Amino acid sequence: MTRNCLSRRQLLTTAGVTVGAAATTRTAATEGIKHDRTRRTVSFRYCLNTSTIRGQNLSFDKEIEITAEAGYGAIEPWVDKINRYVKGGGTLKDLRKRIADLGLTVEGAISFFHWIVDDDTERAKGLEQAKRDMEVLAQIGGKRIAAPPAGATRKPGLDLMKAAERYRVLLELGDQMGVVPQVEIWGPSRNLHRLGQSMFVAIESGHPKACLLPDVYHIYKGGSDFTGLKLLSANAIQVFHLNDYPADPPRERIGDRDRVYPGDGIAPLTQILRDLHTNANRAVLSLELFNPNYWKQDALMVAKTGLAKMKAAVQKALGVTY
Repeated sequence: MTRNCLSRRQLLTTAGVTVGAAATTRTAATEGIKHDRTRRTVSFRYCLNTSTIRGQNLSFDKEIEITAEAGYGAIEPWVDKINRYVKGGGTLKDLRKRIADLGLTVEGAISFFHWIVDDDTERAKGLEQAKRDMEVLAQIGGKRIAAPPAGATRKPGLDLMKAAERYRVLLELGDQMGVVPQVEIWGPSRNLHRLGQSMFVAIESGHPKACLLPDVYHIYKGGSDFTGLKLLSANAIQVFHLNDYPADPPRERIGDRDRVYPGDGIAPLTQILRDLHTNANRAVLSLELFNPNYWKQDALMVAKTGLAKMKAAVQKALGVTY
């Protein structure tokens, strides 16, 4: 009987080896799955913010063509360019068809209505502009619009709870138009220049569509640490302005014109993209630059270079291939 039975010590030792082997196998398998997913899945889409080629002074329909020819899947136009095109005799219906025919989507747009300011009269005018801009955007298939703290940049001390209430009003207006306003961080502003300030406004608005429009340059300029992005859910960021910045000029003197292609500066893009990816973010990466040196170059070449640089940054961060 004794010879045919394992001792208690033998039994525990055997079980331990078995469990350990199984755990090792599961760990290796899990790591393999994670690695495989990281290498094979890229949730990001690529978009061109037309500020990148704004200095070439092209018509909006030409900007659309360049965006598609360069290989982007989406465009983020400036509303003033759309209005200028219409004033020149074009129609929003034709623009919508042209965008769709070229396989593009309009993931966002840029405007500067004063939705956040304390002055009631100025804010009412800002909301009227926001309504007009969102109506124009909706007619060409636009999904979102930037809502920076325009008009509240020089004087500090904006009441963030009031800003949150005003953002909710803006979001409700967006519900009527079918367009989502995104709180945009502005680094040079005396208000909403920090990641936490901007997210406070979005969270305290209490609106289900509230979201943030972050920007690599603006987060740096405003003084926030990029690790804060780890705390934001996938729903919080739908469009992300991707760019880079050099070591010189320093933070206190750096400006929009100093932005460079992703990977050509010192921004921790690998960390940023990995954190977004880890949070299962499906953000549209929109290239937003204002570099006068790029504006002197061929617009199509600039757009193609920017897309290649964005993809290279994602490849470096996530180990993907194209």
